[in-house]
Amino acid sequence: MSTTQTLIPATLIPGDGIGTEITAATIEVLDALGAPFQWETCVAGLAGVTAFGDPLPQATIDSIERTRLALKGPLETPSGGGYRSSNVRLREKFKLYANLRPGKSLIPGGRFENIDLVLCRENIEGLYMGYEHYVPIDGDPHAVGMATGINTRQGCRNILKFAFDYAIANGRKKVTVVHKANIMKALTGIFLETAQQMYKDQYQGKFEFEEVIIDACAMKLVMNPWQFDVLVTTNLFGDILSDEIAGLVGGLGMTPGANIGEQAAIFEAVHGSAPDIAGKGIANPTALMMAAAMMLDHVKRKDLGDRLRQAIDDVLNKDKVRTGDLGGTATTDQYAKALVARIKG
Repeated sequence: MSTTQTLIPATLIPGDGIGTEITAATIEVLDALGAPFQWETCVAGLAGVTAFGDPLPQATIDSIERTRLALKGPLETPSGGGYRSSNVRLREKFKLYANLRPGKSLIPGGRFENIDLVLCRENIEGLYMGYEHYVPIDGDPHAVGMATGINTRQGCRNILKFAFDYAIANGRKKVTVVHKANIMKALTGIFLETAQQMYKDQYQGKFEFEEVIIDACAMKLVMNPWQFDVLVTTNLFGDILSDEIAGLVGGLGMTPGANIGEQAAIFEAVHGSAPDIAGKGIANPTALMMAAAMMLDHVKRKDLGDRLRQAIDDVLNKDKVRTGDLGGTATTDQYAKALVARIKG
């Protein structure tokens, strides 16, 4: 790591299962790159319960409050005990209203070639607010299940501004607003209405604007994904579409995610903790490394982010060093070492 640059404090949450392995590999590669992060290592998920009796310990929250920046491996939400998802809690705590999920083809020869999509998902409203309850009838305590979804005008503005500004900053040509305003006229109608007004008032002509109903969008993504560029949508729809887009480019093991708000930015691998292969040294760290590249972009070191992405491309496609899930034989460590060799040139 360079000693001439100012170090940026950042929280590191290795996570559960394969998290510690892919995090170690990612840090090894970031060190070779000279990434300017000064890490505070914390725990969450099952590791948080084991160490502190809480999947989101106060020490971890305090660290992110200080650094406003984090890199996070996959977390396991303990079953039973009434534990809420640490990921959801982090989004709520730090008002991380934008979930940024790029889906880009890294290896040719899959079902789809040359995919380059970005999904911007509203991250803290909608049906994820968790306003749910049961109504008991005739002795059945769960006779009726009810949920209330809430989208606010300001919440819509936040994610739409993020998506529109992202498209302009990254030279994207089109933004697709995905909704269900034909049926959910209030809950997603407010989202569509806000998008239309914002585009007309502030963004007219800066990119192509279109609107698509969610079910039609899901179909079009698998029939002709190249018609899309940047997509922006509400929380639940974004949760579903982001995984669909990941499926176009090889699965969650190839796709990073970022949770961004006014108070912090948390970058993560969006796949699970894969306890069945934990400790075997065969996990694919690509998603977390791509998240680290996004983190470098975020701190205005896109030069380093681009170098990392180029190294990943070269190792996968020129050196043909790939983990087992990609049809190769490399271990997590061998893959990391190949990336270090590319970076050091």
